[in-house]
Amino acid sequence: MKHLTLIAAAAIAFGASAVAEPIAITGGKVWTGTGDGTIENGVVVIDDGEIVAVGDSDISFPDSATIIDATGKWVTPGIIAPFTRVGIVEVGAEDSTNDTAASGSDYSVAIRASDGFNPAASSVDVTRIEGVTRIAVAPNPTGNIFAGQGFIADTSGGFNTDINERAFLLVSMGERGAQLAGGSRPAAWAQLRAALDDARNPGRYSGGNNDGTALNRVDALALAPALRGRQLVMIEAQRASDLRKVIQLAEDFRQLDIAIIGADEGWIIADELANAQIPVIVDPFQNLPASFEQLGATSQNAKRMIEAGVQVAFAHLGDNSHQARLGLQVAGNAVANGVDHDDALAALTLVPARIFGMSDYGTLERGKMGDVVVWDGDPLEVTTSPDAIIIAGEIQSLQSRQTLLRDRYLSLDETNRPKAYDRP
Repeated sequence: MKHLTLIAAAAIAFGASAVAEPIAITGGKVWTGTGDGTIENGVVVIDDGEIVAVGDSDISFPDSATIIDATGKWVTPGIIAPFTRVGIVEVGAEDSTNDTAASGSDYSVAIRASDGFNPAASSVDVTRIEGVTRIAVAPNPTGNIFAGQGFIADTSGGFNTDINERAFLLVSMGERGAQLAGGSRPAAWAQLRAALDDARNPGRYSGGNNDGTALNRVDALALAPALRGRQLVMIEAQRASDLRKVIQLAEDFRQLDIAIIGADEGWIIADELANAQIPVIVDPFQNLPASFEQLGATSQNAKRMIEAGVQVAFAHLGDNSHQARLGLQVAGNAVANGVDHDDALAALTLVPARIFGMSDYGTLERGKMGDVVVWDGDPLEVTTSPDAIIIAGEIQSLQSRQTLLRDRYLSLDETNRPKAYDRP
């Protein structure tokens, strides 16, 4: 059997081609995300891309297994970032590298963000080395309330990246939706209802007619799976009154599978959200009235909703194209403001998996996908970092463009500096 220290694991992983043999992570503090809770001195065994055993130190594993010694470390499922724009923008201010939005397009619902995904983008590696193994990537709405089709991808950075191209549909309501629909919230809701009606009545496009009430034929066809409950509809909304309108939409269209992104005033109607069984994706660090729809923002938002029984996932909603990795930091802030530590870890793993219907992810248990992270401490502490990252049973690189630049300039030979740089 092969024994691998965590540092050695990171070193051999460079190049992202890992050995296709079993992996045994031993001696760690294993947070399972299941009824088994946290296992001290636990063992996780991965084979053929999936978890085959989780338990205490008595668990056996093949002699051929690569052993990662996690003694004194934490072991968790891979982090799932539930709302990002990683990989579809390289430089935000440079249009040629930014595929998040298309203000001049004739299409909206039919736009697939996955068509612009670059797994080799520097932000993918930067995100992975912080323990994020799966990302939900959303387009940005510009022409109307419909941003288009979001996707879920792993962060391996290879061109064989696993991608679910039509994982969800993003719709913007609230202040942003009002602006996109013509200037008011009533206009946004009228547009949404008309679009759903277009998708429900495809016959109106017969005889060569390409235009419906709100959508062209291509967009109406793209909306049909969401209308039938076959695709998650993620609705951007913040204000409590807007969230109530989303609840009403769920009651009027019971087949819709809805999740809310934002929900800064969700705590005000937490019981209603829980009763409606609508999950939310929040940034626990949003605690200031940054706009009129966020006047009720508070650092207690996540805590109050979780206590009410709402399914809550955490995301960093600031610079989500390059800083999705800060989801772990905002989760730590949530714990500092009263969220239970287990609930915070679940909000980064188990809950996002449930929201997106990813039944093979989010926990450490037999039969689940082998997305596992070994941390050098508590994952929610800001000074903690991964010592080993495994995606679908393959050990990943812990290098990024940032780490390469760091190492390059930390070890420069300064004995032959240019004249202008001589010190007196």
